Amino acid sequence: MSLKRVVITGMGALTPVGNDVSTFWKNLVAGVSGAAPITRFDAEKFRTRFACEVKRLDVTSYIPRQEARKMDPFTQYAVIAADEAMKDAGFDADTLDLDKAGVIWGTGIGGLKTFEEEVMNFAENGKTPRFNPFFIPKMIVDSASGVLSIRYGFRGPNFITVSACASATNALIDAFNYIKLGMMNVCISGGSEAAVTIAGVGGFNALKALSERNDSPETASRPYDKDRDGFVLGEGGAALILEELEHAKARGAKIYAEMIGAGMSSDAYHITAPHPDGLGAHIVMKNAIENAGIKPEDVDYINTHGTSTPIGDPQEIKAIEKFFGEHAYELNISSTKSMTGHLLGGAGAIEAAACILAIRDQVVPPTINHFTDDPEINPKLNLTFNHAQKREINIALSNTFGFGGHNASVVFKKYED
Repeated sequence: MSLKRVVITGMGALTPVGNDVSTFWKNLVAGVSGAAPITRFDAEKFRTRFACEVKRLDVTSYIPRQEARKMDPFTQYAVIAADEAMKDAGFDADTLDLDKAGVIWGTGIGGLKTFEEEVMNFAENGKTPRFNPFFIPKMIVDSASGVLSIRYGFRGPNFITVSACASATNALIDAFNYIKLGMMNVCISGGSEAAVTIAGVGGFNALKALSERNDSPETASRPYDKDRDGFVLGEGGAALILEELEHAKARGAKIYAEMIGAGMSSDAYHITAPHPDGLGAHIVMKNAIENAGIKPEDVDYINTHGTSTPIGDPQEIKAIEKFFGEHAYELNISSTKSMTGHLLGGAGAIEAAACILAIRDQVVPPTINHFTDDPEINPKLNLTFNHAQKREINIALSNTFGFGGHNASVVFKKYED
């Protein structure tokens, strides 16, 4: 059996720097920060009082109120992003084979807000068990893919991947492989997260994972800067339409890029910390490049995991230098989390979209908020500090790493027939 080629024919995004793909990309290239004081709840007593929230969003302008009430925000975000992607892809509903169309979504936490509200209501009401009948369907992580499948009538594979902050990338990898194997023609894939809640912020504060730069939220996410002090929590998501090439060509689809490879690995080291030598990061990039059938020197741009944590950033850089060798200094490297914050299980989706758009427009979005060089990071590397850079980009790599040692990388290429 010959393997199929997989292309991207539609995209949707709902992010802290834009509620659609066009605005998201314009603000990434311009270096706009999405960080601001938290509005979701009163964060006055928290050590971190800011986040990268989705802004100016009226959910009911996208989803009828009665439907929206049955969804946790992470599912609402999935629907909004997927609707944009489906419209962008331009399918003819009358000719699409729904049995060969599926949904593979990613989320790291799922319905945290729903769980939090129900438990707090239970405690505040004298521990009387009066739970919302939609509590479980709203909370469970597979609700997003289920809702999307029902919404579009897609009867192919339908499930969620959960691998912490690598979740959306793992979803894209599964969709890629299912289409390559001929099990689907079309897949809505990506990821979403809605963890800017009391439990989300409180929990990550307890881990000492979040930046506490409350005096300057917009400069708090500082990947690769000497004074970085933790990541900034983000929310939102993105959807990509993955499609078998011949299927896309037959219907005259617009093609953004081709997905040519994917890799996975495990640190097998620690429940939250990355391997100190970047071992898992090195292995996952090696696996992705080999799977793509290309050489390391073919890569032009890497969108890194780059969360702005003291121990995480240098380990990924070590892995890049080790794997790419001298070519590491010819690459453009950037962390768009400096603008969007960290969307946890949704991160890989918006960062994959950033790679695809970088290929389309031949421009690398920046790593903003660089003020002081880190002596642990080689100054020969082009980390695209503070300003976008134009360059030829034929191949882009996106890295995502999750608590538990989960590593996933995907490779996109400029489409050529």
